[in-house]
Formats: sequence, structure tokens, C-alpha cells
Amino acid sequence: MSGGLLVAGTTSDAGKSVVTAGICRWLVRQGVEVAPFKAQNMSLNSFVTREGAEIGRAQAMQAQACRIEPTALMNPVLLKPGGEQSSQVVLLGKPVGELSARGYHGGRQQRLLGTVLDCLAELRGTYDAVICEGAGSPAEINLRRTDIVNMGIARNARLPVLVVGDIDRGGVFASFFGTVALLSPEDQELVAGFLVNKFRGDVSLLEPGLDMLRDLTGRRTYGVLPFRHGLGIDEEDGMGVPPARAESRVRGRMSLRGAVRESEVTAPVGEDVLRVAVCAIPLMSNFTDVDALAAEPGVVVRFVDRPEELADADLVVIPGTRGTVRALEWLRERGLADALVRRAAEGRPILGVCGGFQILGEHIEDEVESRRGHVDGLGVLPVRVRFAREKTLTRPAGEALGEPVEGYEIHHGVADITGGTPFLDGCRVGQTWGTHWHGSLESDGFRRAFLREVAAAAGRRFVPAPDTSFAALREEQLDRLGDLIEQHADTDALWRLIESGAPQGLPFIPPGAPA
Repeated sequence: MSGGLLVAGTTSDAGKSVVTAGICRWLVRQGVEVAPFKAQNMSLNSFVTREGAEIGRAQAMQAQACRIEPTALMNPVLLKPGGEQSSQVVLLGKPVGELSARGYHGGRQQRLLGTVLDCLAELRGTYDAVICEGAGSPAEINLRRTDIVNMGIARNARLPVLVVGDIDRGGVFASFFGTVALLSPEDQELVAGFLVNKFRGDVSLLEPGLDMLRDLTGRRTYGVLPFRHGLGIDEEDGMGVPPARAESRVRGRMSLRGAVRESEVTAPVGEDVLRVAVCAIPLMSNFTDVDALAAEPGVVVRFVDRPEELADADLVVIPGTRGTVRALEWLRERGLADALVRRAAEGRPILGVCGGFQILGEHIEDEVESRRGHVDGLGVLPVRVRFAREKTLTRPAGEALGEPVEGYEIHHGVADITGGTPFLDGCRVGQTWGTHWHGSLESDGFRRAFLREVAAAAGRRFVPAPDTSFAALREEQLDRLGDLIEQHADTDALWRLIESGAPQGLPFIPPGAPA
């Protein structure tokens, strides 16, 4: 077979990514060779494949749900926002330029349709099934003409469409009906039905509404997934964590961090907890780096945007960013820069990752990202950074703190290190650490060794748990998503949909898309 399905959503964050991952894990447990696909992704959370291609982290995690290696074919177009008006365009894993939203939707996007369809066809020729994820809503009628990720690809590839709605937000019936009713007749023919996400309570109370929805649209509901705390995969979009009051906005949305933050607090192995403060800088990227810290019993992770919030932190993390100079200015405007410099001078632990590492250096020469030329850094680490036009995309491995460690690098900045103690590809001075490696804390032995150093410097009687496996926790998350599909969706009907396509004779719901 060469089956396929497009998982669309009534809105952004309706649950497309997790439903796609759940369907993938359910299928692979049935012995089906399956792959994920997202034609176009807008995300600041990305990953480097083994062949050195940059794709969205959500697609990398969906590949893990399929128990296969991620490749550039699974996310041929990645848009990395550099602000409100422009994004870096990454095509087949490599950056090809910066475009405004108007420039992209004005013609470039549609020219990529052939590449997208070729990638999907190659995957469908290799795997038994390909589960595709849409973006936003398929009923964004202002963008339909140039769409290559929702109904544009569904119609070209003749994919059945399952529309996911988040009932926890309210208005799910209107969203389901309105989504179908704003599509053209040709697009409506492919919308097979609906899947309710995040339902709380007695499902029998929902069933009359589902019956009415079927009467109104002629389309069935393929399942009602119950609300579960802490379910998710790596967050797709770093823009979802605003600098202001970020902690209150991330609850329940961030992969393993969401699982830890919403579950019962796990008691520390030692006598003390360890408090980690993450600076919620603008255009924050790959904030999933701190998920492995939050997975440790007794480690409390929070996002901060005020200097006083650093006072009781045992470790401060400056994460990656798509706008290093802008993030540096933001830290200075808020008084966080001065607080970080004082903290470094006092020998209190700081970890800078990628853009955060660059910020801690002496100065930055940037004619690529911000085009601001020479900019002074915080001067905490003996590092000078020059932004190169070619992006570094690698999967390094090595040893640090006596433990094996792996990671991945995604950056334009080239670091000239003039002192300090080597640390991964970066350096360490006192208790300030800097590296370009993302994902290093997912290496269990290294993470435990690092936390022991932090605890000693902070004077905390914190002991890392000896048996926490981040990889095992991630697998457990993916299995829980597969369980949700297996237990709460009509899997027989879902299988028929993937294998045979949308049912014939689905009715047209007026008014349809505007001419």
C-alpha cells in the first residue's frame, strides 16, 4: 500500500503535531512502515539530521514516533522568523535567503509546490503510509491561492483530510463546521471528518453534538481524545513563548517540560531542589534544551524576564535565539544584562547555549542577522563572534566532565575563543559556561555531572537521580500518544481512511470558499 493522511486543524495549536505523532506511533506498533511529513513549517525550534539538514523539531520527534531517522524530505520548507515581517527560508535543510511575508506568499511559496510534492512522493514510494501535518487552519481563505501545506497539497496528492479541534478552548462545533464551509467544493471533497482533542468529562454528553455535526456536514467524527496533562512533543514554534511573563504562557505546551510542570512534583534525591531560571529572550529558539533539566527529579525550571527573578536561581540559562543582537539589547533594557555580569563575577552558575553563548562573549560582528556591525557583548567569556553567511549545521559528539555527550549545532556565528577552559566547542570561565551545542543535556551522564557541578557551586545539597533516562521519558511520551489514538479513536475507520482515501459522495457545505 501507499496510504496517506493530512492532519489539519481548526486553529494553530489545535493538536495537529501530537495527533500526527500519535497516529504514527499507533501505526508503527501495528507493523506499518510509516513516515511523517510537513510541507512547510514556521518554527524557531529546529533540529539537524544526520546528513546535516535543518528541519522542524516536531518532525524530528514524529520521526522518532515512527522509529526512523528524520530526513529533510519530512520537512522540505522551514521558515525561521527573524521578527514580525521576515523569515529565513530553509529549503531541503539548507538556508536559501530571507523573505518578507509578502514576498513569500506573493509567489515564492507556490513555486516550491513542485519540490514539496516530489518529497512527499519519494516518501510515499518508500513507506507504507505517510502521515502529513498541516499548518494553522486549512480555511485561511486569504492564503489559499498559494497554499502548499494544507488543502493545496491535499488536493495535489489526493490526501484525505482529518480536521482536529481543541474542545478545551470552546467553540469546537462552530470551528469544525466553519472550517468545512469556507472551503471550495473541490477541497471539501477531501475533508473526511473530525477528531476532537482535549475533551474533559463524560463523552456521552458530547455525543448529541457529534450526531448533529454529522447531520449538518455529512462527515463523521473519528475519535474524542481526552484531556491529558503533560502530553506533547517538542514545541513547534518558539514564538509561542513571549518574553513577557513567559512562564504563565508555556504551561501545558512544551514537550517534556509540560509533563514535568503539570505532574506531581517529584521529590529530589538529595535534600535540596535545584532552581533553574531561563531568560525568556526574544526570538528564543530551541528552548527544548532545558526539557532535559526539567525531567530531573528535584529540578525546578521557570522562565524569567526580570533581574530580581535571578536572585534565588541556582543556575541561569541563556538559550538560543534567532536574533542575538536583539536579545542582547533586550537583556540590557530590562536590567538582566547587569544582573548576569554581577552573577558571573560572584561565581554563580550561568549556561549560555548558542545565541546565549554569543551574548556572553566580548563582542559580536554581525553583518548577516541584524546587520548591526560591531556590538559589544556582556564580556563574561573570552570569545569574539563573527557572523558568517554560511550556516553551521552539524551533529557533534565528544566528551565533557568525564562523560560522553552528543548534540547538534545550528548557527551563523563563528566563535574565536581566546581563553578559558574548553567546554564542548565553547569555553568555561569560573562557573560561566558557553557552547554552541544544542541538546547536550539530553546525554544522561553528562547532564548529571553538570548538575553536580552546579549544585556544588550553588551550595545546594542536590543529588541528580541516578536512573533518569531522557530518551526513555521521550519514548514513554510517544507511547502515551499512541495509546490515546488506539484507545479513543476509531482505528478501523482511521485505517480505511489512510488506505483508501476520503469517502465518496461527501456533501458540499455552503457557502464554500469565496471566488
